[in-house]
Amino acid sequence: MQSSNGRSHGDGDGPERPGDHHQGQGSAYVDAPTGVRYEDPWYDALASGWGESGTGRAPTAEVPAARKEREDGAVAAAQVYLEVQRSAAFQEVRSRYRRFVGPAVAGFFLWYVGYVVTATAAPGFMARPVAGAVNVALLAGLGQFLSTFLLTWAYARHARLRRDRAALELRWDTQELTRGARGGVL
Repeated sequence: MQSSNGRSHGDGDGPERPGDHHQGQGSAYVDAPTGVRYEDPWYDALASGWGESGTGRAPTAEVPAARKEREDGAVAAAQVYLEVQRSAAFQEVRSRYRRFVGPAVAGFFLWYVGYVVTATAAPGFMARPVAGAVNVALLAGLGQFLSTFLLTWAYARHARLRRDRAALELRWDTQELTRGARGGVL
């Protein structure tokens, strides 16, 4: 059989027949060079088209016990996260965050929109000289950069002083509860 590049498939450059590259069809096991067989975690029989049966219903396999235990542990861990989310400590951390971020975003947005609207609606005011070649527009533009840095500093300071310790304690408690819910296995 000739390929499009003129080489024969029978000389080791590729499969001789179209189905030859699926020799391990339906098998999720791979032979290692040492002769040991291991299950290929990336093998998906349905995606490769070889796991579909002609009956129209999917094959049912029993879930291994270890996998079932992991799923039960994951459900228990999810319950831990829901409990932590409902806790007063978590709600306090979230409310501290919202009390800072809400007004900060609103203030910065108003300052930015005010700058843009003033620059477009009152060019005469923005062109007014303040000192030499420095005008109101230049000062307001530099004020945008300064306010960004100040807001970043204020956010980091607020987080460090008001939220980080409580959030770290919550994280530690959540990890301990999750570890207990999973039976000590992470």
